[in-house]
This record gives sequence, structure tokens and C-alpha cells, in this order.
Amino acid sequence: MTDAPIALEIVRTFDAPAASVFRLWADAEERKHWWGPKDFDCTHYEQDFRPGGAWRACISSDRYGESWMSGIFSEIEPDKRIAFSLAWEDGYGKPGVYSQIVVTLAPDGERTLQTFRQTPFRSEADRDSHIGGWAECLDRQAAHVGKA
Repeated sequence: MTDAPIALEIVRTFDAPAASVFRLWADAEERKHWWGPKDFDCTHYEQDFRPGGAWRACISSDRYGESWMSGIFSEIEPDKRIAFSLAWEDGYGKPGVYSQIVVTLAPDGERTLQTFRQTPFRSEADRDSHIGGWAECLDRQAAHVGKA
């Protein structure tokens, strides 16, 4: 038995250099284009992209309405790593419950390998309930990388 926290990890390969993928996270206007699952629009996104800086976003869909979320950046290493907290303010999820997200970027020739990791989750079922939404969000990111 292990005491390791329950985590969600999604790996994507982008046909773009790490700097281009990093910019999708670093630039609030770029992030607004892909932040959220399919059938959601990011209607608000603002960030102070630096360690200790805050971010806040709203995603909206006809079916689910608005969901606000926010957090704090804890680590930023250009073109390599971004770590930040995420808490739902209302709507989906439990308001005020924070998780930690770490995004790492690794060059793979002309491509970039992105690893997205979120932890902790209260249970495997809770983690599994997030897989679809994050996968759709990161699919949108991959589709947007060539447009940025």
C-alpha cells in the first residue's frame, strides 16, 4: 500500500517547439482560446504570470452555465515547467478545494512532449471524473498551437 496522492496525468505531443507551447500557457489571450472542455467558451481569463501571481477564469456552456476557477502560480521555468494551484469558486467541483497542476515541456526534435499532472484527488472516481474534461481541454490546446 502506498500513501502517494491520487493523481491525473495526461501526456500530449505537439508539432511545435517548446517555446510555442509554453506561450499558450503564458499568454492570457492565447489561453482564453483553448481553456476548457469542448462545448465550453472561456469568457474570462486573467493572470499575473509569475511565481506568486494569481490567475482567474470563467468557462461557460449552454448546458452547465458558468464555472469560475482561480489559483496561484508557484513555479515558472520558461519553456520547461509551470506549476499552479486550481480551485473552483462555484459551479463544478467543490468550491475552495485546491489542487496542484504541474505542466512540464520536453523537446523532442522539432516537437514538444507536454506532461500535465493534477493532484491530489479524494478518490480514483473523483480523478476519473476529470479525465474527459482535461483531455478535451488539452485537445483544444493542441489544435490551437498552430494558430498562435
